[in-house]
Amino acid sequence: MRGNMKNMMKQKKKKKKDMEKSQGELEATEFTGVANDDLVKVTLNGKRKVLSVEIKEDIVEPGETEILEDLVLIAMNDALSQIDETSEKVMGKYTNNLNIPGF
Repeated sequence: MRGNMKNMMKQKKKKKKDMEKSQGELEATEFTGVANDDLVKVTLNGKRKVLSVEIKEDIVEPGETEILEDLVLIAMNDALSQIDETSEKVMGKYTNNLNIPGF
């Protein structure tokens, strides 16, 4: 019985270590959302921090702010959706798909 408990503790520590490693890799991964054939690109990391926004110069004209704002919104939502989907795939094996926020 004692050996079984020790083995369970080892497995628990290994699972925790593996989970932390996967979480770190996920946080370091970059996700790029795009809108309308790459006219706007937004890149975030797995921590949901926006790393860059790229807007092609040929789409910016006076009085066209609304369309520009819409494109940025589409691109950001695209990148955030990718983070959510990848998080579920990567971290789901540790949480057994319990829908824990942030995993």
